Amino acid sequence: MSASGSGALLEVVTVESGYHRQLRVLKGVSLSVESGSCVAVLGSNGAGKSTLLKTIMGLVEDEPRKGSIRVLGRDVTRWDTERISQAGIAYVVEDRGMFPDLTVGESLRLGAYHRRDAAGVRADLDEVYSYFPRLLERHKQDSGTLSGGEQQMLAIARALMARPKVLMLDEPSLGLAPLLVEEIFGVIRRINQQGMGILLVEQNANQALAIADYGYVLEGGRFVLEGSSAELQDNENVREFYLGVKSHAPEEARLHVRRRRRRWN
Repeated sequence: MSASGSGALLEVVTVESGYHRQLRVLKGVSLSVESGSCVAVLGSNGAGKSTLLKTIMGLVEDEPRKGSIRVLGRDVTRWDTERISQAGIAYVVEDRGMFPDLTVGESLRLGAYHRRDAAGVRADLDEVYSYFPRLLERHKQDSGTLSGGEQQMLAIARALMARPKVLMLDEPSLGLAPLLVEEIFGVIRRINQQGMGILLVEQNANQALAIADYGYVLEGGRFVLEGSSAELQDNENVREFYLGVKSHAPEEARLHVRRRRRRWN
């Protein structure tokens, strides 16, 4: 799943990006998302995961400073956010981006604001309600009065109303109870199985790798490891640092390995 795949919906090629021109956060990252694939980006706080999604979406001013971003083969580097959205990318931000005074139904229709196919919008509204029946029950309720889990459902459903080719999600499990995480990740899996590309940024590596086909580990603004989900789940570094599986090696050996692991050899 290299960044040069000709069938990619989304391609990020050696992108460098940051803030205020002096701060470089991403240091030459490349990835691709193909039709029907789910790609996970793992990393600790401050690794650059959210900056990656914001850069793709045109939300970091005058960035990327180097590299290119392509959607369906079109170079969208430094396009404004609205054009990128219309090109086929939807982005569910970490804080969910609620409009608290809008009802659930109004919020969902807002997600389809640039569409002109009224019948298609109605059909997609029915579909997202089938994914999240709780939203149908609350369709006249103000978004600001929903629980955290319901707001996450609404944020995903609103993004789907744009009928994107690629859905980008930033920490969808953040702050949610385990049962809600399972429910939401189950919907993400269903969406993906229907052919939509998914780019998932997530600290919950167990959940992310359970639904992803391919993954990258981002550290210090660089991808230090990539591979299939199975390969990452079997990698000793990923198992210890991201999946919470303790090493059984003697303490002295573990100290030596940790020094080596920082190079992700």
